[in-house]
Amino acid sequence: MDKVLVVGSLNMDFAVYMDRRPQAGETVMARSMKLVPGGKGANQAYALGKLGAKTSMIGAVGTDTFGEQMLANLEKVAVATKGIQKIAGTETGKAFIEIENSGQNSISVIAGANAAVDEGLVLAQEELFAQADAVVMQLEIPVPSVVAAARLAKKHGKTVVLDPAPARADLPDELWAQVDITKPNETELALLTGLPTGTEAEVVAAAKALIAKGVKNVLVTLGGDGTMLVTEDKVEKFPAYKVKAVDTTAAGDCFLAAFISQFTGSNFAEAIDFGAKASAIAVTRQGAQTSIPTVEEVENFH
Repeated sequence: MDKVLVVGSLNMDFAVYMDRRPQAGETVMARSMKLVPGGKGANQAYALGKLGAKTSMIGAVGTDTFGEQMLANLEKVAVATKGIQKIAGTETGKAFIEIENSGQNSISVIAGANAAVDEGLVLAQEELFAQADAVVMQLEIPVPSVVAAARLAKKHGKTVVLDPAPARADLPDELWAQVDITKPNETELALLTGLPTGTEAEVVAAAKALIAKGVKNVLVTLGGDGTMLVTEDKVEKFPAYKVKAVDTTAAGDCFLAAFISQFTGSNFAEAIDFGAKASAIAVTRQGAQTSIPTVEEVENFH
């Protein structure tokens, strides 16, 4: 897709690196902490911009230093930020991330200004929808705003992409009926559908439940087991690339953005492979937006 609009969240990540995450009631000594621009929406917009797509974003930040840093980081990769509103008297969203040696993490999010991304804010940017080829959304902003964005995207005949995270079971059928591509992992897929996803057959059945709601294409990311594409009439599986993970933060955001940057409407295999390579590189680096590779790095990855 040449022109992409991202409607979503912006968070400043407080990334804490430790040997292992603490159990309940336990104190663990950490090695270091970094402040890194993040938020699922901003991560995807940043990755799209860095990977060469003409990208714009709708969202909100507070009138604080973190908000200014978030905007500046997006602008470094040519993301258009005029759709990102500064909400007076509100703090920029924050995420607190604990990352252990395996690269696995636990994340807690404070919405901050993201909660102010209401339907009015979204609808006021209709021009950005008209200019885009695809509209990408996640669930770190209010769900009614996501529904409004999907409805407006369809009004203008755009490809609607939903990253259903953080996953929740109460998403309205109206939203699913407008989604062209969704990208849950197997855990999110189980939460979204209420169905088990412990085996490949169960993953397919759960994905088919979303297809029955009107979703055209379900991309299920399976970590080291690759990616599964499920449509109404086919199931295909694509391999992952084996690397030593340092930090899995934003790996899914990187995969989706890289996929969209190469997707032309039908070339699923090539776009999924590009996404798999990009996310494989990202997990070998610390941080969210700081981990995103360039096009050249992805093309040279083996």
